[in-house]
Amino acid sequence: MNDIIKAVEKKQLTDRKVEYNPGDTVAISIKIREGDKERIQVFQGVVLQTAGAGTTATVTVRKKSSGNVYVERIFPVHSPLISDIKLVRRGKVRRAKLYYLRGLIGKATRIKEKK
Repeated sequence: MNDIIKAVEKKQLTDRKVEYNPGDTVAISIKIREGDKERIQVFQGVVLQTAGAGTTATVTVRKKSSGNVYVERIFPVHSPLISDIKLVRRGKVRRAKLYYLRGLIGKATRIKEKK
């Protein structure tokens, strides 16, 4: 039974490589369906964490919406709704999970760029 599950999961994997780490700024292009139309919307923010492996791999991204309102979203990396993941900038952090950013607002949320 385990071999069957592995075979099905292998078909669902995309050729996306995980080329980002926590602290990096990424722009994720998502396909959004509205009625019979489809468009692409970009969600750009800081990667808080990566989790899982294989088909269950996810990435949590946090962006500033308006004012001091922040929005977090969890994306399945191998979802067919994600058309592209672009690395905008590399961040220099010393943690694997950046949950401490949730308690910060404004300029305190800035992350230094890796050189």
